[in-house]
Amino acid sequence: MAEIVNLNRIRKARDKAAAKAEASANRITHGLTKAQRETAKVERERISRLLDQTKRED
Repeated sequence: MAEIVNLNRIRKARDKAAAKAEASANRITHGLTKAQRETAKVERERISRLLDQTKRED
């Protein structure tokens, strides 16, 4: 016989896990110092330029 589940409890657990994951991502992005944010920005721009330089023309 199948196990009886409370759908409301499962929905709340799923939402809680999603909120926990989002909070973790926010802690990473908003928990950085200004120097760390600037370093990350410069690195993203450098990688973007590098990828743009290696693109082939059709």
